[in-house]
Amino acid sequence: MKLITAIIKNFKLDEVRAALSDVGVSGITVTEVKGFGRQKGHTELYRGAEYVVDFLPKLKIETAVSDEILERAVDAIQSAAHTGKIGDGKIFVSDLEQVIRIRTGETGPSAI
Repeated sequence: MKLITAIIKNFKLDEVRAALSDVGVSGITVTEVKGFGRQKGHTELYRGAEYVVDFLPKLKIETAVSDEILERAVDAIQSAAHTGKIGDGKIFVSDLEQVIRIRTGETGPSAI
């Protein structure tokens, strides 16, 4: 089992959700986050004053998947979130030692 964490642009959420659903991902968690990478923020103009926006708004998507669909899920996120412009985001994959469904007590891949 793997945990996929993806940082994407806000307007790409619907496309990424649909792409994950198409490959069999049954659920995702979405969190609004702020951060920066190589972009290092940008400058904006507000009421005639220029100011620097260091942390850009993004969305963090997390989903637990079985090893069998990992590559398809990663490919789905990558293709749906891609714009070709700086700031498209990142995908992180980590091992999950255990998953427990609280309602039923199921563990392992059946709990996903």
